[in-house]
Amino acid sequence: MSTLKLELTNTPDPDDMRTVEAGLKTFNAQHASDDHYEPLCIFLRDEGGTVVGGLLGNTYWRWLSISIVWLHENTRGSGYGTQMIAMAEAEAIRRDCLYAHVDTMDFQVLDFYLKLGYAVWGQLDDLPPGHTRYFLKKTFTASTEG
Repeated sequence: MSTLKLELTNTPDPDDMRTVEAGLKTFNAQHASDDHYEPLCIFLRDEGGTVVGGLLGNTYWRWLSISIVWLHENTRGSGYGTQMIAMAEAEAIRRDCLYAHVDTMDFQVLDFYLKLGYAVWGQLDDLPPGHTRYFLKKTFTASTEG
């Protein structure tokens, strides 16, 4: 057997990343059904086409995973965040999802997610130092699908 070598990099080769991802997908397939992974992205653009907000996420194993929600300062408080979450949830339900999960920091928009029906299921204190990271989830119901 040849000698194995560990490599640490902050500039990974995309092919190497795909190899690791494919390996995990193959392993997972031995234990769970196909995850049906699919990106889900929503962009808010101004009249010139410039992105002034967006939601980045994906769906897999009947879950909506929201990774990033961001709005330019000039657009905050105008309802676009709520609209983006509603659009993402509607698309996730169309994709047969039953749940959603997201995380946020104490200096971000915890109350926003709580008002939209998300519940805190965990937290990490001191991430970043002096702050708290919250993990939230939501179960879609007949009223969510409205």
